[in-house]
Amino acid sequence: MINKPRILETVDTANNPEPRCACVLLMDTSGSMKGRPIDALNQGLIVLRETISQDSLASQRVELALVTFSSDVKVVQDFTTVDGFAPPTLRAGGYTFMGTGIIKALDMIHARKEYYKANALDYYRPWVFMITDGEPQGEASHLIGEAGRRIIDDENNNRVAFFAVGVEEANMEALATITHRDRPPKKLKGLDFSEMFLWLGNSMQRVSGSKPGTMIPLEPAGWAEV
Repeated sequence: MINKPRILETVDTANNPEPRCACVLLMDTSGSMKGRPIDALNQGLIVLRETISQDSLASQRVELALVTFSSDVKVVQDFTTVDGFAPPTLRAGGYTFMGTGIIKALDMIHARKEYYKANALDYYRPWVFMITDGEPQGEASHLIGEAGRRIIDDENNNRVAFFAVGVEEANMEALATITHRDRPPKKLKGLDFSEMFLWLGNSMQRVSGSKPGTMIPLEPAGWAEV
């Protein structure tokens, strides 16, 4: 995990007082993602970085964090602006600790907002963008229920925007039970991760270019099945 020392965070805040747009990339790296899916996901992360980097304002405002879940949950990259985001080469294996991963992502969002408040930084409604090809497996059953309740409560109170994307054989019905009714899960067409991450990067540009608190309509998700 890459963490910035607190003294560097203070310097970054002084040098960059722009409002922040936080997004946790919550990636399923369980065994079923081996092969073409994980390769396509890794390439998509590169596309995301390149897309955000092309916009000077988004480069200052968008903060990305990367969390993976398999038989454990790892913070691969803590929050950083795109200049500090180095897309890793993710590897797949293990079970699917989805509930644990969601809870970790929501906890990170909460802590980051507290950091913004402490440093007098304005911020946009944070995003969690989850990609999975399965359903919860190998963890205590109550954890996915807790995760779902937190997602819906946070959505209802405008604390987070939670996006769930199902890949290949993902259980879309199970994903629908934990997401908000106004933001149902979407199914990725094939393994078109690059197109999806291009959409995500462009969406981050649109949001970060607006005034915090403004509702910005997103472009249609052409990468998703209808």
